[in-house]
Amino acid sequence: MEKDTVTTTKKNNVPRNSAYYILGLLEAILAFRLIFRLLGANPGSTFVSLVYTVSGVFLAPFNGIFRAATTNGIETTSVLEPATIIAMIVYALIAYGAVRLIEIKKTPKN
Repeated sequence: MEKDTVTTTKKNNVPRNSAYYILGLLEAILAFRLIFRLLGANPGSTFVSLVYTVSGVFLAPFNGIFRAATTNGIETTSVLEPATIIAMIVYALIAYGAVRLIEIKKTPKN
């Protein structure tokens, strides 16, 4: 009987866990972008270029909200993109809201 309860609980958590997994991947990509831009990573690098390309799609709705702050160093240019930080916050709130809706829908009505 306990095994059925555990199996049912795991199955019920699949949508919630999936939403948080997708959020985790998205947040990781955006965090890489934020760090790479701050440290002035070489955009010609394959990995850095991939991160910029993938994250650019998710960052597009937030571009232009604030100006990016740029600092020129001796060898690199450091860029702080507030749009990336805002995107990370907004996507986390969206994921949280989606999970809450899933949990509300799954709650049995008495």
